[in-house]
Amino acid sequence: MSISLSSLDATKRTSRAFAVAWACATIFYFLEYAGRSAPAVMIPELSHAFGVSALGLSSILGVYYYTYSSASLVAGVLLDRFGAKHVVPAGMIILGLGCLLFAVPSELVGTIGRLCQGAGSAFAFTGAVYLAAHGFSAQRLATAIGVTQCVGMLGGSLGQLTVGPMIHSVLSVSGFWILLGALVIATGAALVVLAPKEQGHAPETSGISGILAPYKVVFSNPQSYLCGLAAGLLFAPTTIGDMVWGVRLFQEDRGFGYQSAVLAASMVPLGWVIGCPLLGWIADALKRRKPALIGGAALMLVCGIQLSFAPALVPAWLTLLVLGIASGAAMIPYTIIKEVNPDHVKGSATGGINFITFLVTAVLGPVFAFSIGKSLGLTGTDVVAHFRDSGLFWVGTIALALLVSLMLRETGHAVK
Repeated sequence: MSISLSSLDATKRTSRAFAVAWACATIFYFLEYAGRSAPAVMIPELSHAFGVSALGLSSILGVYYYTYSSASLVAGVLLDRFGAKHVVPAGMIILGLGCLLFAVPSELVGTIGRLCQGAGSAFAFTGAVYLAAHGFSAQRLATAIGVTQCVGMLGGSLGQLTVGPMIHSVLSVSGFWILLGALVIATGAALVVLAPKEQGHAPETSGISGILAPYKVVFSNPQSYLCGLAAGLLFAPTTIGDMVWGVRLFQEDRGFGYQSAVLAASMVPLGWVIGCPLLGWIADALKRRKPALIGGAALMLVCGIQLSFAPALVPAWLTLLVLGIASGAAMIPYTIIKEVNPDHVKGSATGGINFITFLVTAVLGPVFAFSIGKSLGLTGTDVVAHFRDSGLFWVGTIALALLVSLMLRETGHAVK
């Protein structure tokens, strides 16, 4: 009896340690998202510093998603093999160095810095979800993942809402990136101390095939692809449409002043702060994943249609806030992919969905830039039609996400 109680107590202590480490990784995700979204409010300054046009700058910013998607696969394997104690802080160091390099006024160095930011950032959410899966019960996992994304998007919102005024008053653009890099590296040092040690999972076979064995499990499951595609199509309107192009679109096509455009665009990540834990809680409370996912996607679709065809009907900031809340549904597939794959590939499942999600983003970003973004602000452009076309582009992606969501298998406890 005493041995059983002692074992139970040790399990609880371990879970608490993982929960504390998860909180630290969530701060990492907050800082990562601040760095991801901040360029949207400093496009003229960055264009001048790197000596490129706005379209050229979008190419520099876009390389973030190439390294993010590919490094997500690496992060998942390393987490399953070695645990989080040293793997996640290594990602923080890479991100911190990327922020410091981005402060250098050189196109080449800035591009390298953005590549490093993408690679290091891949360890943030993947690591936080890995730690959450070890620190929380299955009944609370969707809520914990929602809270993780909530904190990240709070960083995204502040990365737009507060950084804009900051770089025009108390801090230079380069000063911001240096400060952010220092904070990320300091958080990594804290996580090394706080994260519990783990017994790594050695591969059953040696060599590359053994290392990649978890991904054979994940990617042999068709549901994994559907999870990644659904999440990616719901992410893209916020990460590309809002966080990269939103401020400029409202300035050029709608005639908003700088501060008004920043306020409107910042409502989407602020909505995530509410929507991610809310929709995660709804999914846990209903014990079903698909109603929360489909309902959120449908509400996003309504907001996108209203913004495209009747933008003056509702204040833009309110529509975008509701859109942000509804887009918290993009986190539900992150819970589903863990439930349709075995427990021993938790890290790789998150890495796999991150890879697919941001591969979708990396593809859609240039497509939007060259089909819609390149004509932004040009003389003679029909701004009303241009704004409508930009909205319809994202309406199409949301509609496709809704279709994919219908094909997902329900994994909630009510079905089990």
